[in-house]
Amino acid sequence: MTVPIKGIIPVMLTPFDDDGGIDWPGYTTLVEWYLAHGADALFAVCQSSEMFHLSLAERVQLARCTVDLVNGRVPVVACGHISDDLDDQLAELRAIAETGVDGLILVTNRLAGQQEPDAGTVKASLEHILSGLPGDLQLGLYECPAPYRRLLTDDDIRFCADSGRFVLLKDVSCDLETVTRRVRLAEGSPLAIINANAAIAWPAMRAGSVGFCGVLNNFHPDLYHWLLAARHEPSALADELSVFLALSATCESLGYPAIAKLFHQRLGTFKSIRCRANDDDIRARVWAVDAILEKIVEGSEIYRRKIAGHGSSMSNRVALPDAAAQLAAFSAAD
Repeated sequence: MTVPIKGIIPVMLTPFDDDGGIDWPGYTTLVEWYLAHGADALFAVCQSSEMFHLSLAERVQLARCTVDLVNGRVPVVACGHISDDLDDQLAELRAIAETGVDGLILVTNRLAGQQEPDAGTVKASLEHILSGLPGDLQLGLYECPAPYRRLLTDDDIRFCADSGRFVLLKDVSCDLETVTRRVRLAEGSPLAIINANAAIAWPAMRAGSVGFCGVLNNFHPDLYHWLLAARHEPSALADELSVFLALSATCESLGYPAIAKLFHQRLGTFKSIRCRANDDDIRARVWAVDAILEKIVEGSEIYRRKIAGHGSSMSNRVALPDAAAQLAAFSAAD
């Protein structure tokens, strides 16, 4: 069944307990937080989920749990493969596909080695994988930056668009000109281009990116949701908001996903900031990290109030969360 997959798509965290196991009650609360804050779809089993540090059994369980928890309220997509060998990847992909996800995401850096040439390599891998997957399965592409970033060529984009099998590309080019060109290349096909970079989120939406799939959807996806709704109208508030969102996104460089987990720990979503991808103490390394998060929360509340008082029709179309309650939760965690 074809399910439109676009809009605001959080890349989901995996909360762990202090012993390193998956915190399933915390994950349940996190799913509801995303849905209450404007998520149009959920992207499980991705780099933000620390997929390279999860067993296949854990990845399958995460995907299936997400599908069950969401229960059809929004589409769920998940990455399927982390192995190097294509046949091993096919086994992983089939296992994830059987969980009932609405879209199976192929990681572009799994389709060719870092030193392999662009010309024809990815296409050959795609043809091999496509031949081994059900023909009615919706597919997507993710230019995951780890272990290295492999951007698709224009020929790769055309191949995927023309195949009719692919419904989304999580674009990690971080370049507005590239996003705009890809939107044109995919025009008239099922392939939706969805930017993942906060710095260009607003102009990319206006250029035809039909959503946002960046890590800052773990902080204030509702603000991106409103921005997307505003893309067809000139808006000084959207221009202003886009600056705040871009500056807030610099927190990723302080230590991700730990900083996002600290944010949710302080909200009360889950208890531990334990990561498998890195185990350093973010508070010891980033001395003012709590103050930075508090300013992001305060700024988010300011813009929610501005949106609520904005006179355009977009304000009425986008439900905003209780920002005051979120700020109170943060203050109580001090």
